[in-house]
Amino acid sequence: MTADHIALVCPLDWGIGHATRCVPVIGMLQAQGFKVIVAADKRPYEFFRTEYPEVELMRFPGMKVRYPSGSAMAPAMAATIPALLLSISKEHKLLAKLVKETNARLVVSDNRYGCWHPYVKSVFMTHQLNIQLPSFLKCLSPVLRKINYSFINKYSECWIPDAEDEGGLSGRLSHCIKLPGNCHFIGPLTRFAAQIAEPATLPCPPADIFAMISGPEPQRSKLESIIINQLKKTTYTAIIAGGRTGATGTKVIGDRIHIFPHLSTALMKYYIEKADHVICRSGYSTLMDLAALGKTAILVPTPGQTEQEYLAGRLSKMNIHYAVIQAKFSLEEALMNSKGNKAIVIRNDMSVLKQRIKRLYAQAASLRVR
Repeated sequence: MTADHIALVCPLDWGIGHATRCVPVIGMLQAQGFKVIVAADKRPYEFFRTEYPEVELMRFPGMKVRYPSGSAMAPAMAATIPALLLSISKEHKLLAKLVKETNARLVVSDNRYGCWHPYVKSVFMTHQLNIQLPSFLKCLSPVLRKINYSFINKYSECWIPDAEDEGGLSGRLSHCIKLPGNCHFIGPLTRFAAQIAEPATLPCPPADIFAMISGPEPQRSKLESIIINQLKKTTYTAIIAGGRTGATGTKVIGDRIHIFPHLSTALMKYYIEKADHVICRSGYSTLMDLAALGKTAILVPTPGQTEQEYLAGRLSKMNIHYAVIQAKFSLEEALMNSKGNKAIVIRNDMSVLKQRIKRLYAQAASLRVR
């Protein structure tokens, strides 16, 4: 390739949330003149392959992570730190090869710590500047933040997908702390920001309950099983989207519970908007999607995932969503307790993102990869 303005977009492959929030970034990059190549693996790769076939794709493997079956997330993740650091080193070396191969002039990394280049403009996108630790490890927070910042400072810029004022959507994850000097709040990002036409055909009618059961295994399957078993004891109609991009096969239980391994963006938006109740994890990308659509939800954070637990608790206290831990999930209680919640609507005019990309485009032409 000989184009001067190629941008590599590299989403983390621990689920599809990092991929979906890259959608508006890709759109803006293209609008400002960049040719985009998505370097991804696993679910993000399948997401772009099926939903955005016009975007060029490259395989870019990341670290293989399997979450514990219990709630002891912190010890389990701590045990993977050596492997994580090795993975970061490997992806940094592989990125250098990809940059040389594609002649890229910009790299946008969504939470992939090794995707910076010394001679190419590199952007790190994250909402987790202040990574949350369990209460018994809070004393280590300053050390972890220092390590986090040391990686972020290797990048030309850090983009925070949140509003800058009043704690935004992410709260203390990216507010109330001193940030690195290269940080810019670019506003919440969602794949639902663009105009999306209603699907021409529907695989099933809208339902009383729409459940998005995404995230890492084995907890994803555990929550799906809990919800299905409790739905069987009710008369509610329900649609369950499993977040398993690339998987096939649908299932119908009793003519009123439809289970899909994955749904397109258009179908997701349609069913979310039509549902009386939404059940989902409290991943940040999902919360940005809900805010864009003005929907409230029943949040069930992934057990032991401190970021999701914090966000669920914070938004529950604000009476925006209702939060319940997976081990105590009761469908009837959740539906009852969520009645008083009032959704928020957050819009992003993309002006800051546009400004940042225009600046990077102007700088890209003068770069020469060594």
